[in-house]
Amino acid sequence: MLDLRPVGYIIGLLIATLGAMMLFPMALDYFSGDGNWMAFLESAVLTCLAGALLSLSCANSTKRGDGITLRQSFVLTTGTWVMLPLFGALPFIFGVPDATFTNAVFEAVSGMTTTGTTVFTGLDDMPPGVNLWRGILQWLGGLGIVIVALIFLPVMKVGGMQFFRSEGFDTLGKILPRALDISSALIQIYIVLTMACAAAYFALGMSGFDAVVHALTTVSTGGFSSSDISFGKFAHSMEVVAIVFMLLASMPFIRFVQVMQGNFTPLWRDAQVRAYVRWNAYAALAVTAYEMYHFDRPFLESIRESSFNIVSTFSGTGFASVDLSTWGPFPFVVLIMVGLIGGCTSSTGCSVKVFRYLILFEAIKVQIRRLHSPSAMLEVRYEGRRVGDDVINSVIVFFTLFILTFGVVAVALSLTGLETKTAFTAAWTAVANVGPAFGPEVGPTGAVDGFPAAARWIMIAGMLVGRLELLSVYVLFLARFWRN
Repeated sequence: MLDLRPVGYIIGLLIATLGAMMLFPMALDYFSGDGNWMAFLESAVLTCLAGALLSLSCANSTKRGDGITLRQSFVLTTGTWVMLPLFGALPFIFGVPDATFTNAVFEAVSGMTTTGTTVFTGLDDMPPGVNLWRGILQWLGGLGIVIVALIFLPVMKVGGMQFFRSEGFDTLGKILPRALDISSALIQIYIVLTMACAAAYFALGMSGFDAVVHALTTVSTGGFSSSDISFGKFAHSMEVVAIVFMLLASMPFIRFVQVMQGNFTPLWRDAQVRAYVRWNAYAALAVTAYEMYHFDRPFLESIRESSFNIVSTFSGTGFASVDLSTWGPFPFVVLIMVGLIGGCTSSTGCSVKVFRYLILFEAIKVQIRRLHSPSAMLEVRYEGRRVGDDVINSVIVFFTLFILTFGVVAVALSLTGLETKTAFTAAWTAVANVGPAFGPEVGPTGAVDGFPAAARWIMIAGMLVGRLELLSVYVLFLARFWRN
């Protein structure tokens, strides 16, 4: 029988850590004179107590020092992203007027999965601690998914991620100290990027509070803002800073670890990085040309606006500087397409990931060449290395499950009464963790608080499944997984 005590021990520690993080927004509200600080204090006490009790009850499982098994790692990844948002929702339940349980959990899940879709309106008038907490949730979720992508998913062989085991990150079980070294390096890089982003925002005119909140949600590619109109509130120079850091945050973090060690070559030579930057440029230029041709807009204005919103959608951040629903049919199609690609593997970016598209394209090219030359010895290669059949099959399975999941979520949302366009884009934003949704039921600020409760719970499930790479969640529904 599967021993869940090691899983419970780790999740308990993470819950207690989450509770400790609530002290930051509590202090902000307290010193700013906002009475909402009590909501954070109550939430912090409950969360820390629950986490401590869970860890203590499972602490005897750590005495042998064997680490965690592969099956336990599947439960751990899904369990973490299910349990933490439940406790992360407590400050919203206690501190946001008229916040229902559904809305509180939705906001917390959207934050932890770095989706960025919100159910809250009136963000400009929210207690500052609430907006800071929304940013912290996304920052923690972004850091967490990078660690999972580098340490757990390669061993779990999810969606072709086993290809990256050769990078030296087979770190489960007995090699746990190696995993801790990697996590430490990632945390340092993550903090440095966040501080640099906040400093740049502040230098260009953002208030200290807005700079911190938006730095947290930029580097995590989450997209929560402290304003209902998102980046429409700020000067255009802020968009340039956001573009730079959204691009950096959606590149492989392992390359930044190598840069810290003085080796810049892997970053420049990474096929994902080159393709990601190139595809962003193509999409932004295509939308710019469309805007200039159809609306006779100045080039600099059009390229700035297009670049910001394309990079925001491509990376899965979800910031907006304009009402994207007014862009027209061609830019809308481009937005949908780039949102279904997403950032690089082992980044805070979301969706399918560039790596999987590159593998798929190479496999298609090889198959076409085999039709032309059946006797030729051909193999799929990535960055000069042979790609095994297990990786190719895993990538194809991932694409198949992604399309099926997207279709099922879209149909389920339409059955709740949402208009077709709304259901389609809500499924897109949930499963791909992109952020914005479009349609008549979406509020003027982009909030989905007008959706039926059933639709919001369907989106919650879609966000969790999409963020955890589908397979790592679906395997838990197999009876065979629990038997053996």
